[in-house]
Amino acid sequence: MRVIPVLDLAHGVAVHARGGRREEYAPARSVLTPEGAADGDPLALALGYRERLGVAELYVADLDAIGGASRQEASLRELCSGAHAWVDAGVATAEHAAAVEALGAARVIVALETLPSLEALREIVAAAGEERVALSIDLRGGVPVTRAPELARLAPAAIAELGAAAGARSVVMIDLARVGAGAGVDLELVRALRRALPEVELVAGGGVRGPADLERLAEGGADAALVGSALHDGRIGADTIAALTRAR
Repeated sequence: MRVIPVLDLAHGVAVHARGGRREEYAPARSVLTPEGAADGDPLALALGYRERLGVAELYVADLDAIGGASRQEASLRELCSGAHAWVDAGVATAEHAAAVEALGAARVIVALETLPSLEALREIVAAAGEERVALSIDLRGGVPVTRAPELARLAPAAIAELGAAAGARSVVMIDLARVGAGAGVDLELVRALRRALPEVELVAGGGVRGPADLERLAEGGADAALVGSALHDGRIGADTIAALTRAR
């Protein structure tokens, strides 16, 4: 299983996400940031991820764009230039997806939080290609966060199945209420998603506390885990990541 470090970007600053309460996010302080760099320096944090953890992937959430403001294009372009970047930038149309791809994103995240409809997902996949699109099942306390009427009453696994049928070959499951809260990932949901979608790349995030959680996620069928807090404070380090990589 792979570990994909998370970088949440707000107003040009890398912030530490906690519980999905975005108005309370503070500049990220990390043991991985190179000496002399300021807290919240996104390029310094990305460099720390790459050089101190030895990872090539990076998950970037543009919180400005997700909230309806303009994309942070200069920062996104710089972050994408140094990593295989998964980028969530409030994509809701094929045009949005193309703009994010143009910034250098390796994977375009289509998040349930900002997806207007399943038809929009189909159009995005048709334009960008199945291998470039990941559907993010955004939850809060296990409840889907969506503005798509046809998805509002569905269970997460049912939404994931519809997303896969629409062409998404990667599915991200993240519970915003668990982010930075040390609550652990919802392993039962991870297992349910794996049973429902055995051929889909499954990425889980929100609440990873340490190496034991990563082992449980791997056993539950996750292909990768999104991690932030446990990297910042050193609970998960390069040795753990290397061991997981060797076990794949």
